[in-house]
Amino acid sequence: MQSGGFPWLTFLILIPIAGSAALFFVKETSVRMAALGITLADLLLSLPLWWLFDASSSQMQFAEDAVWISSPPVHYHLGLDGISLPLVLMTTVLMPLCVSISWRSIESRIRSFMAMLLIMEGAMIGVFAALDFVLFYVFWEAMLIPMYLLIGVWGGPNRLYAAIKFFLYTLAGSVLLLVAIIALYFQGGHTFDIVQLSQQTYSARLQFWLFLAFFAAFAVKVPMFPFHTWLPDAHVEAPTAGSVILASVLLKMGTYGFLRFSLPMLPDASQGFTPMIVTLSIIAIIYGAYMALAQADLKKLIAYSSVSHMGFVTLGLFMFNQQGIEGAVMQMVNHGITTGGLFLCVGVIYERTHSRQIADNVGLTKPMPRYATLLVIFALSSLGLPGTNSFVGEFMVLVGTFLWSKLAAAIASLGIILAAAYILWMVQRVAFGVPLAKFLPKLKDLDQREMMTLIPLVVLVFWIGLFPNPILTRMHASVTNVVARATTAPRESPTSTGRVTPPTAPVHGAQTVQVMEEAARP
Repeated sequence: MQSGGFPWLTFLILIPIAGSAALFFVKETSVRMAALGITLADLLLSLPLWWLFDASSSQMQFAEDAVWISSPPVHYHLGLDGISLPLVLMTTVLMPLCVSISWRSIESRIRSFMAMLLIMEGAMIGVFAALDFVLFYVFWEAMLIPMYLLIGVWGGPNRLYAAIKFFLYTLAGSVLLLVAIIALYFQGGHTFDIVQLSQQTYSARLQFWLFLAFFAAFAVKVPMFPFHTWLPDAHVEAPTAGSVILASVLLKMGTYGFLRFSLPMLPDASQGFTPMIVTLSIIAIIYGAYMALAQADLKKLIAYSSVSHMGFVTLGLFMFNQQGIEGAVMQMVNHGITTGGLFLCVGVIYERTHSRQIADNVGLTKPMPRYATLLVIFALSSLGLPGTNSFVGEFMVLVGTFLWSKLAAAIASLGIILAAAYILWMVQRVAFGVPLAKFLPKLKDLDQREMMTLIPLVVLVFWIGLFPNPILTRMHASVTNVVARATTAPRESPTSTGRVTPPTAPVHGAQTVQVMEEAARP
């Protein structure tokens, strides 16, 4: 039974999924145009949600609820809050661009390729909108096969190795996620409702083990150090559209899981594991940036930069303050826009030179001035230049980290310095210098289709960088609710007889280690 109003979210999910089936009844010559029309229709349908959303409420909006399975009680339950809304909109914005960038680069099995993109879109929106754990898990797993096929069928020379590695890593984490969902069902009153489960209190011992299960699934998806090794291979071998989806949306599923489930449902364990998360996040920030410095392949450079940037996201999430978490959500959106733009730029130049090596793609300013301009804009956004979108997210994360630990903030800020080093060095080589004579006849500047693909992301880079408040306003109430739940929820020790005592203050510093030790004690 629907809770009332137009079923916005159902249509957002069904349009691309149904459209993927409809593509098989379209003429081969019209498949690209049909796929583009379907993704644009989904984008247009999602835009009213931005204005209809009530920013003053932390409750789930646009809710739909219907019984799917009566026993055990599984519901088709959807809804959005200020955290999931920008992620859904980011997804619908990026998908038409993925279709557009694949217009000429995909020449075989075009119908199947576009169908995989549309299925991915429906599943990704479903993950961000699902309010039933079983439904969430269905969408979570539904993304796995299309992404595997995008890499394994339309990828580079080592595509099978990269696809299988991606599949095994994510599947291993997903199995533990399913175990945690079943445990929550029995311990949380025999319900799969995410909102209800988020409002209950669990013993510290149970939280400890549930957090580890969630961590296994979400850390691989982010990916956090040291679970990141599948990412560079997947990016290098994936087609351009696959790299954009992977970096811009799929990686955010892991951080979204931490924010939606780990923090509000498992507050004691989340605070207990904070020193470990902070340590791994800072290592990822420094390590990812350092590895990016050593890359000769443009895709690998951007892939390792994603490891570094996502380290800022996980760092901000576990600061347990408004600035850190809001900065992390902003950075999730900003990374999707900026890194998506960079991968689109790599795809554009690869169509011309058929090489991703920096040494082969140099001196592009003179033969391709429009391309070089847009590449520099995305590059400067990636390093966090003030006035661009990434600056807002990284600044807020560092402010939140400073409130938690001045030392952690100082070390994390080194990642920004290293980012400037590898980004500016890349720009210096690619944009300036002398182009190779053998490639010069192929270096035609951006055509109208390519400009229309990249310009929307450039607009978002400056719009969010100069006017971030509309996004921050919409997420504020929801983030406040998560912070309140994660820092003031009643706590229960694993050896207690059921008595619950509220904390007097959030757990910080050495107290977090004590909580974690108590949770692990038999």
